[in-house]
Amino acid sequence: MDSRYPPRQSKQPLVFTALGTLAAAFLFWAAFLRPSASVPETPFVTKAVAVLQGDFGAGGTVVLTQANLGAPVNVTGRLTGLDPRALRGFHIHTSGDLSSGCASAGAHFNPLGLTHGAPSDVTRHAGDLGNILSDGEGVALFSIEDSVISLNGPTGVVGRAIVLHTGTDDLGRADNDESLKTGNAGARAACGVIGIAG
Repeated sequence: MDSRYPPRQSKQPLVFTALGTLAAAFLFWAAFLRPSASVPETPFVTKAVAVLQGDFGAGGTVVLTQANLGAPVNVTGRLTGLDPRALRGFHIHTSGDLSSGCASAGAHFNPLGLTHGAPSDVTRHAGDLGNILSDGEGVALFSIEDSVISLNGPTGVVGRAIVLHTGTDDLGRADNDESLKTGNAGARAACGVIGIAG
């Protein structure tokens, strides 16, 4: 071999490096820079409905509305089949699973892990909506404005359940552990899944 000519370098490593760089650039673009127009936006929910039914004869319809993110949720409804002139516990529960009746709706919706309280309390479950009052005919017409729950985002209640209880919610004021969990509101008289309204 003539020592005047240096040995010829292979071009294969350079080609592999270039291809690897192009592949990495494409993956970076696909993961972070590609326009997201093809990903549909989640629609903002402004209205939801729950139809409550139960084994104790109570039932009715509850409508939840929210004008925009950060606005309070208005909860209005008409429930019948209640005891006359009675305060009944009224809460949003974690799960919309009613496969075993109201019992499978889980505990009160409580994403922050707080204790039970009144709707006006700073420390409360998100699902604590207090009590509703029936008239002399056992009909409850109510309107609640709540700034803790939402129809959207991390405190969103769509897909969860509304539960009407057989007893009065003590709003966490009784001197026992159950008061800080359930308000001693008693059994579950009726429930319904909160669904997006058409």
